[in-house]
Amino acid sequence: MTESRFWLGFSLIPEIGPKRIALLREHFQTLGEAWQAPEAALLKAGLSGVPLANLLKARAALDLDAEMQRIRRTGAHIITQADDSYPELLLRIADAPPVLYVRGALADMDNVALAIVGTRKPSAYGQKAAHELAKAVAAQGVTVVSGLAQGIDADAHQGALEGGGRTIAVLGSGIDRIYPRSNSELAQKIMRQGAIISEFPLGTPPEKRNFPRRNRIISGLALGVLVAEAPDQSGALITAVHALEQGREVFAVPGNIFNLSSTGTNRLIQDGAKLVMRAEDILDEINVAYTTVQTQRVAERIQPASDEEAQLLEHLSTEPLHIDDLARLTGLPMAFVSSMLTMLELKGLAQNVGHMQYCRMT
Repeated sequence: MTESRFWLGFSLIPEIGPKRIALLREHFQTLGEAWQAPEAALLKAGLSGVPLANLLKARAALDLDAEMQRIRRTGAHIITQADDSYPELLLRIADAPPVLYVRGALADMDNVALAIVGTRKPSAYGQKAAHELAKAVAAQGVTVVSGLAQGIDADAHQGALEGGGRTIAVLGSGIDRIYPRSNSELAQKIMRQGAIISEFPLGTPPEKRNFPRRNRIISGLALGVLVAEAPDQSGALITAVHALEQGREVFAVPGNIFNLSSTGTNRLIQDGAKLVMRAEDILDEINVAYTTVQTQRVAERIQPASDEEAQLLEHLSTEPLHIDDLARLTGLPMAFVSSMLTMLELKGLAQNVGHMQYCRMT
């Protein structure tokens, strides 16, 4: 048996987590030796009570070869903390998972990563912000990490894929239980251009209690976390808390003060998160060059992304114009104009000069 099988074995035992596995590794030369050690030696190593009873019961019942074969049949493989391929950033967090189940492939370049998270019920503005920012940073070789959930997570993964970059989805279920099922096709694309990972054993259902724990991995894989849109009490804010505890950067996209979906992100900014209006705001903080982003922005000026953008840009100049006047001139709904103006700001095409007045960036 290879050592990875013993890592798998210990990871399957209730009450034996990262700290106890670290303790066993410190006492025994290998986890293989720990797995085969007599009860007295395990007691001497500091394992006792329920964890010890669980280990004795499990190793008598588990066929580790068969467990490895089960994993391979799902198209997955495992990576342990002892493997060179284990993500470097994740290894640094206090409670790094001993074993990761992986479908797809992790790469060295994933050490330059940004997590993008947010609400499962975003506004059109939040969706576009997540998508465009993910696309822009991915084009610079920054891996986008998220949780495959509906809403902002899915938009972030899609943006990264469209930007030609890599993306990693972290599940709150077993690697064989894609959740939600509506994102199964997206999951297949991610596997071809990145990876889907989980710390949970095969067959683990997407239970509510799994997701806060999953969130520490999302932040742990990244240099920083961008909350694109989130209300108060959002799970995305838990990811931001994990990021702070792990010493990672926290970014937030400002939102409409009248939209409840933005209360969490706006509060993050009040509390010190870096306000993000364009991809460069993130890339500057994580020291990534953005030549391609600048080139993209020039191209977007020449060819607006939509007819509505083109229409708004036609009415913008170096002279400030109030949003009410823009709505009147374009005949577009006020809420739509407000959302589009924010996206034009994110792209560096327009600027809010105060008092709801906008001008065109030259």
